[in-house]
Amino acid sequence: MNRERRDRLRDAAIEVLAESGGRGLTHRAVDAAAATPPGTAKNYFPTRDSMLRAIAERCVELYHQVPGGEPVDRDGLVAMFRGLLENVAGPGRSRLLAYLELQAEAARRPWLATILDAIAATDFTDFERAQRAAGLPVTPRRAAAVTLALHAAVPHLLADGHDTLAAAGLNDLDRFVRDLLDTVYGRESEPPEAT
Repeated sequence: MNRERRDRLRDAAIEVLAESGGRGLTHRAVDAAAATPPGTAKNYFPTRDSMLRAIAERCVELYHQVPGGEPVDRDGLVAMFRGLLENVAGPGRSRLLAYLELQAEAARRPWLATILDAIAATDFTDFERAQRAAGLPVTPRRAAAVTLALHAAVPHLLADGHDTLAAAGLNDLDRFVRDLLDTVYGRESEPPEAT
């Protein structure tokens, strides 16, 4: 099979899933979005499950392409996390909308949950390492609290509800990340509470 065409179909399927949700994800819609002849998507992904698998695997690939870097201090960590959150409403929007749709599908398809688990598990590991590299007094519980808070921000950033973003502090991502780190680790000038 043609790898370039397969990737074009997978990217188109992400766009369809992001724009139309699970009900709108059809072989015909993917062919139209990819500008391929009718029946092409079905040749590559004969069943709905094979298409969902292809989308999930592509989401994992694209996730690993998001620029990150290893912070050397707290300001670098703020910049890293802010950049990841900015990606949600920017270039990563379609991928993350599709990812949330896939999570709903995964509640009924355990094999899909296994694929998606790679993204979340990577976040917990990578974000803990980043917090440690930034010189914070990391414990697994603190690192997990930061990661969960960042994950919880994603659907709100995607929905872009002005009042919700303001209430959560997500209308200023730099401040949101700084406040999150201050809450979990204490301000830079004060010692963190024991956990």
